[in-house]
Amino acid sequence: MSADAGAPTDTTRDKHEKTFLGQPRSLANIFGVEMWERFSFYGMQGILLLYLYFSVADGGLAMPKPMASGIVGAYGGAVYLSTILGAWVADRLAGSERVLFYSAIVIMCGHLSLAILPGYAGLGVGLILIAVGSGGLKANATTVVGTLYSDDDPRRDAGFSVFYLGINLGAFFGPLLTGLLQSTIGFHYGFGLAALGMAIGLVQYSFGRKRLPKEAGIVPNPLPRSRYGLWVGIACAGVVVIVALVLVGVISATNLSLVVIIVTIAAAVAYFAVILSSRLTDVERSRVFAFIPLFIASAAFWSLYQQQFTVVTIYSDERLDRDLFGWEFPISWVQSINPIFIIILSGVFAAIWTKMGERQPSTPMKFALGTAVMGVAFLLFLPFAGGGANSTPLLAMVGILFVFTIAELLLSPVGLSVSTKLAPARFHAQMVALFFLSVALGTALSGQLAELYSTKTEGVYFGVLGAIAIAIGIVLGAMTPWLRRIMRGVR
Repeated sequence: MSADAGAPTDTTRDKHEKTFLGQPRSLANIFGVEMWERFSFYGMQGILLLYLYFSVADGGLAMPKPMASGIVGAYGGAVYLSTILGAWVADRLAGSERVLFYSAIVIMCGHLSLAILPGYAGLGVGLILIAVGSGGLKANATTVVGTLYSDDDPRRDAGFSVFYLGINLGAFFGPLLTGLLQSTIGFHYGFGLAALGMAIGLVQYSFGRKRLPKEAGIVPNPLPRSRYGLWVGIACAGVVVIVALVLVGVISATNLSLVVIIVTIAAAVAYFAVILSSRLTDVERSRVFAFIPLFIASAAFWSLYQQQFTVVTIYSDERLDRDLFGWEFPISWVQSINPIFIIILSGVFAAIWTKMGERQPSTPMKFALGTAVMGVAFLLFLPFAGGGANSTPLLAMVGILFVFTIAELLLSPVGLSVSTKLAPARFHAQMVALFFLSVALGTALSGQLAELYSTKTEGVYFGVLGAIAIAIGIVLGAMTPWLRRIMRGVR
């Protein structure tokens, strides 16, 4: 049985549905809510690290930079870690579409908390709500996109690339506008704009919910009502344990990223074990095993890529020449450079994959190339390592982030697509959650690694991490023929 068993055929969709950029019309609806969610997410994240380490006089919380970087990495990891919760609720209780809708409401409340509540109270409440809501929305938005296509639809990878374009439209405008407000009238106005963006996305999505295919709302593996009490008890016990660990100091601001790394590894191992021990066909089990090396390469890739929000932000504050025609632009604007390239190149990559058809590189090879190219991007910092303030030209940073983009397009949208193609029939959303677990692990690692960054040793820092990523890409490339065999027909 395929991962999309029961889905309408391509022929049915072609005859009865209007299209959006050559894709199913309902993609436009999901494209919109994801675009506005990313506007709010990246807009807030663009100023979050600055909010943590800027002085109180400048509107910040005056944290040490290593601690602030760790918190940002831990928060980012928690966002993707919470996709487990969102996927489980979708698969067992409510269906992907409903979880997506209510998660958007939770996200909006989180941004409002950051905007309205002062100091650490707003920070804690806001980041928790945004992390939980974003996890629910991310895993299930991707799953809903997957329901628009049958397993052998040649438009599938191109459709995910178009979906990825919506993500990056939001990611482009978010840091520009929130950064402008932060630098002119204050951090809380930037957070408030993020809340407004999510509200717009929620309203837009509400108007088009009925057009989505019925598969988007199906609960594939319903939880028996007799077990509701057990799971409510487990959830309450989990909350009590977390609160107790915080109160006794086992979990603190200084070790958050390490805690998220440990929890994510444990969750990933447990998830793979649960899926592989379930009733699967031989083909499904083989495909899940094939996903494990891709998971590892993805975590390595994201541990470097997500340093845009930690190391690259600090580097842009301390090293980058941000002079633009005599005006020093906000630090967060650097984070809009990558989305510009994504917007330009995502359609190009979609067209290339569509035109190449069966001749395009296999998914494992795309992962290998993406990881290695990400390592090259880190090596490109080396000529500027050890410089002083304003010593790195803006054009150099643009070039480095261009290479970031090439690496991202080789791996990220392809990872979303392959997670739906390799998914066993009973684990649609949860296989997508596993892909996001690799992002959670990489993101938390990025925060932990960022704590090691300093201007005195940045040459070693960029050189070692870049070389490790290239080595991982080479190893995965060598494994590609074997991986293609055990993927059992999935490219």
